[in-house]
Amino acid sequence: MINLPRKIHVIGICGVATSAIAIALKNAGADVTGSDKGFFPPVSTELEKHNIPYYAGWHPEKMIEGGIPDVVMIGAASGSQNPETIYAKEHGIPMLSYPEILGKYFVRDNSIVCSGTWGKTSSSALLSFILEKAQLNPSYMFGGVSLSHESSAMVTDSPWNVFEGDEYKSSPTDDRAKFFHYKPTHLLLSAVSWDHADLYPTEESYFEAFRKLLREVPENGRLVTRCDQPGINKIIENFTGKIITYGTQNTADFIYSDVIQSQLGLDFKITHDNKHYRLQSPMLGSYQAENITGCFAMAISIGIDAETVIRAISEFNGLKRRMEKRLDGSKSTKGISVIDDIAHSPEKASSVLSTLKDIYGSSSSESKGGKVIVIFEPNSGGRERQSAHKYDNAFRDADTVIIPRLTKLKVATDDPNVPIEGQELAEIIGKTQKNTIHIDDDEKLVSYILSIAKKGDVIAFLGSHGFRGMIEETIKNITII
Repeated sequence: MINLPRKIHVIGICGVATSAIAIALKNAGADVTGSDKGFFPPVSTELEKHNIPYYAGWHPEKMIEGGIPDVVMIGAASGSQNPETIYAKEHGIPMLSYPEILGKYFVRDNSIVCSGTWGKTSSSALLSFILEKAQLNPSYMFGGVSLSHESSAMVTDSPWNVFEGDEYKSSPTDDRAKFFHYKPTHLLLSAVSWDHADLYPTEESYFEAFRKLLREVPENGRLVTRCDQPGINKIIENFTGKIITYGTQNTADFIYSDVIQSQLGLDFKITHDNKHYRLQSPMLGSYQAENITGCFAMAISIGIDAETVIRAISEFNGLKRRMEKRLDGSKSTKGISVIDDIAHSPEKASSVLSTLKDIYGSSSSESKGGKVIVIFEPNSGGRERQSAHKYDNAFRDADTVIIPRLTKLKVATDDPNVPIEGQELAEIIGKTQKNTIHIDDDEKLVSYILSIAKKGDVIAFLGSHGFRGMIEETIKNITII
């Protein structure tokens, strides 16, 4: 049986991860309540569906209604000076970040952690889906909204768990990477390339976090990883456990090849032990073939039969905001497609745009196909000044780049490293992609998109923020007959 606290209060419950974990804890038998600055669908709808009481604002008196919580879970955006946080601290109520909650109550004897600079969310979601289809009933958590799972988190009695291993800090007061709480026995590592400059000021500090993660894997554990990624090759020299590799090189244990992508999804081949497997997936993006192969390798290595794995892959529809097709041009009256993706760094944006160019059109006006129009907002790390060089040629596969009004960041008044703002970011990207503009008015931005988009074009919203309804407004105007 799962030994959970009787009463848990979640400060900052409206996050994707915190709400999913709250629901998982509720389903496992805990009495869960929550608070946050505000509530909006789909989070509010999901909390109501699972009968989790919540309220807006920070009210210690409401937090203790019905009894003092046994544990308070702290969301990443709740802040250390939150009145409820202060109350819990003053009254000795145990406070845990959500990675600590996972580490204490969700981790099992066989702990699969999917980590890496990119690919970890899609991989952890797909791998947990594969284990479910194989009747292994894992506990799991991933930081996205799946189109194939009922929830983004689940806690079970199974000896297996699958977690997304995020390298970002655990909470406002805990700079440790989230993945240090998850005790990996099986590590799926997709890539290591310097990111989150606000937390890891040098490339070496970023790489050292992953070296430390590798040291967490026991000698009888295993590492499934790419064989041809430069960052990974820098950190695995001293790893003593079993290594299983995947990639496009003939030296890999699992080789993927013959990738065909279309608006319908992916079709490709995996070769392992002289056996050839054909895989099909409804997910967009040739880069997903790499993620799928890593999951295939991990699943086969823990004993799941290939037929089950292949069938699960064909049924998994991916994640919201991961190359999510919000509007299908083939079904649109104006023939324009709209894509929504969380790509919030220049590297991730570059990967998505390369895919969109291949599927929908070309950045060359002399080639057939539609234009790729991108609206891009970076995360806080992408607005650090030391990240500026990463934008060189990152948007070469776009025809038009639009920088919207950027989310306001909290910066100390004496901090000399002020973040890059919208006009400056447009100028930085404009050095290598001349057709880049900054439009700081949402309504004007949508009007501009609609004025330049033609039949066959794709409009891509890339970034970690929600674009303040601009996606919905764009779709509404495109679909007006």
